[in-house]
Amino acid sequence: MYNALTRIQNVFGFFTTVAFVVAALIAASDFAAPRAPSATIKPTNVQVVKGRPHYYSTKKEEYAIIKFSLDADLSSLFTWNTKQLFVYVTAEWPAAATNQTNRAVIWDSIITSPSADHLSNLGPASLKKLRKSAAGKSIDPNRGKLTLKNQKPKYQITHPTGRIASTDDVKLHVNYNVQPWVGALTWNQNTDLGLWKKFGGGISKAFELPALKKKDDGKKSK
Repeated sequence: MYNALTRIQNVFGFFTTVAFVVAALIAASDFAAPRAPSATIKPTNVQVVKGRPHYYSTKKEEYAIIKFSLDADLSSLFTWNTKQLFVYVTAEWPAAATNQTNRAVIWDSIITSPSADHLSNLGPASLKKLRKSAAGKSIDPNRGKLTLKNQKPKYQITHPTGRIASTDDVKLHVNYNVQPWVGALTWNQNTDLGLWKKFGGGISKAFELPALKKKDDGKKSK
């Protein structure tokens, strides 16, 4: 009644069904783990200069360099199903004459879970330290805790117009993206959802990008 091919198809179909159900249960288990991420951030030094912000830039333009201090506790985002956490800081300000918002990433970092340390782009010494800190623990409680003082940005802020000096109402935002082994990606949470609490803080006070410093071309009279 059943040949070998039919039996193989039935076994494979049963296997994929079981695998899908297990994967769904693993993804759903994330909702049983409390989340309460929080962060505070503030700019420490802001400069606007004119030049070539990148080596491939073809012309000079204004760009902003924003240093910042960050204290964040994102450790609750790590569960047994967390593969890695992508953290990034954006500078945001309202666009003139529109209802849109200008947004630019100035810094980012990837924090891997203990089971995914082999995927991180780290040297042998740093990787060994991470593995040692995770020894005997399901999740290292220090994973996801960031303390940065006067951190230099990885990326400068530019604008299509080439002008960005004297921009006001600029705010720094801390953002995160949780990448699980199984399940959907999740980003910043603005409302409470069961055991998942909304992101606490993570936004700086508004500040203004300074004007360009003008060179003093006048000569002292003799």
